[in-house]
This record gives sequence, C-alpha cells and structure tokens, in this order.
Amino acid sequence: MTPTLFGRWQTRLLLLATVGVIVSLPFVAGIIGASPGSIYFWILGYVAVFGIIWDVVYDQIQKYRWDRDWPAAYQLIAGIWEMVFVFCGAKLFGFLPIPIPKEQLDPGMFLLHYSAVWLAVFIASQSLMRIIFVRWRFRGGQWL
Repeated sequence: MTPTLFGRWQTRLLLLATVGVIVSLPFVAGIIGASPGSIYFWILGYVAVFGIIWDVVYDQIQKYRWDRDWPAAYQLIAGIWEMVFVFCGAKLFGFLPIPIPKEQLDPGMFLLHYSAVWLAVFIASQSLMRIIFVRWRFRGGQWL
C-alpha cells in the first residue's frame, strides 16, 4: 500500500520524535563532536516541520507515477534535498533561527548529524515500522 499524506506525516513525526531524538542525544551531549548543545534538536525540529510541508509536494509527485509508489531512491533524493534546504536556511542564508551564531555551525557536524538521523530513520521505516506496526503498510502508513 502506498502511504497517504496523513500516513506520511504520522510516520515522519513518530520516527523523528523517537529514532531521531535517540540518534541526536550523543550529539547534544557532546559525545559525538566538539560542540554540544541544543542545535541538533533545532535541526531535527526543522527537518520535521519542513518535512511536513515537503510531504505535500512528494505526495503530488507520487500521484504522477504509474504505480503511485515512492521508491527508496526517491527517498534518498528527498533526504538530500531536505538537508540542503535546512543547511542553507540555518548556515548560509540564516533565515532559520538557531541558538548559536550561524558562523559557529560546523558544516561537517551538521552533515554527520543529519546523515546519522536520516539513515537511522530510513532503516527504522523499512524494518521496525513493519515489525512493530504490522498493519502500518495496509493503512497507508498511518499508525494511529
């Protein structure tokens, strides 16, 4: 079953609020990287908020595909696009407020954090969601 828009939103928010937070904790605590702080939760929040908006676009694109499917390659492209958007908003153009000056945001740590969260969420969506929520796929991605 292809996820509905509401199912995409539910899945995105659930995975970012659980898996995303767990993966972000070592970054926030300073175990990974030299600059601990809440900046990583801010980034996670922006990914969640803008992801909900982007899901509307992804849902429309998905309707043009003959099988109405969203393959993993598209998920990778969408993840890269979202990373570029959040990075440009927080670091380059500064239109996304963050708790540190944009000059102090390390691009390498941003990339490492975003990649770790994206990979963990992707793996969880392809494995854990199907195990924990057995009917998740048949309900259009809705878990409630």
